[in-house]
Amino acid sequence: MSGSNSSDALAAAAAESTDPVQLTVHSLPGALEARRLPDSRKGRWQLWLMLAVCVAPVLASYFVYYVVRPSGGLLNFGELIEPQRPMPQAQPIQALDGSAGVLGDLRGQWLLLSVADGACDEVCRNNLYFQRQLRESLGEGRDRIDWVWLIMDDAAPPQEIRDALRDATVRRIDAQALQRWLAPSTGHALPEQLYLVDPQGNWMMRFPPQLTIASAERVRKDLSRLLYASAAWDRPGRGEGK
Repeated sequence: MSGSNSSDALAAAAAESTDPVQLTVHSLPGALEARRLPDSRKGRWQLWLMLAVCVAPVLASYFVYYVVRPSGGLLNFGELIEPQRPMPQAQPIQALDGSAGVLGDLRGQWLLLSVADGACDEVCRNNLYFQRQLRESLGEGRDRIDWVWLIMDDAAPPQEIRDALRDATVRRIDAQALQRWLAPSTGHALPEQLYLVDPQGNWMMRFPPQLTIASAERVRKDLSRLLYASAAWDRPGRGEGK
């Protein structure tokens, strides 16, 4: 009897170990893993597609700004500087109140620059006037561009123009250091023209001297196109990452 019981128990155990249901249960993890594999691959492709959609506008704006512009006629008035000249970021500058800084502090915004002695003659005042008017004419884009006057000597600006400089960035800078960075068109002096610097600190354009209302409108169109082309990666202010 005991032998018969043992034999029956062994037979039952053997039958249980080969039960199709039990085999199916043990095979489930492998089946689930096989099912997850296509899903994980699909998820990775979806992630890459989302990244491509997000990055595409930035890449397109860089392409328009740095590749298309020389041959595409986007900028039809200002003279492009090729190659662009990076600003000497460590060059000391000084505000009118005597506070010290470096030229690199001005990076992070588009800069519409004029250059003159502190006495500010008629050419200087004309440039300052058009700098202010051009910036204001850009509407919402004006918050992405600063108008800057770089003074090349120790003279104090005339009192009668100081109120008009409230929204300007005015800094003193060594004349020789400035001339190693900026340069006028052939036959002109440095203070005669306006210069454009991009948010990375590269001098990339200069405008013809003796601006008038008509020629200033052409400058405005150049600035508007540049702001539009860089809208995907440039934001107002000097935040981190600019």
